[in-house]
Amino acid sequence: MKKVRKWAVALAALPDSPERIAAAYAWGVHLGFSPWFGLHTVIGLLTAETFRFNRVAVLLGVWTNLPWLNVPYYAFATWVGIRLLRFEHGLVPPVVGFFDLFSWDLQHWLISQWRLLIPAAVGSMLLSVILAVPAYGVALLVIRAYRRTYGREGTTTAVTNPPNRTSS
Repeated sequence: MKKVRKWAVALAALPDSPERIAAAYAWGVHLGFSPWFGLHTVIGLLTAETFRFNRVAVLLGVWTNLPWLNVPYYAFATWVGIRLLRFEHGLVPPVVGFFDLFSWDLQHWLISQWRLLIPAAVGSMLLSVILAVPAYGVALLVIRAYRRTYGREGTTTAVTNPPNRTSS
């Protein structure tokens, strides 16, 4: 919960309107879950500069896609893309032992699965848009609530020292 509070305080402390900060965060979430795996940060920084979004908000959104979420997310996104595109040829995984990881047969099999790139791209693009919409709403609510409670002036010091909400 502390990390969520730090995230909220960091967003609330940014020097822009809540709507623009929430839009920058949602754009970052969209990019973070998009098919451009490995280029999320670079694309986020370039588009933040182009559209004059707050770079911190965009990067917080991009980095919402945590490393341990990547494999299940992109597997699910590929499955969604396969269903949407009515992909005829499903994926038949090979039986792979440890030493098979270094064989040419596995490399050949991986290269032969290039057709899955299109369903993966379609599925992850659709899901990234679906995730960005609630990200905007949640970020906007959090930023407004935090600023309403602690004021705009308190946000700059709150980044380094978030309020303690213990009740006695």
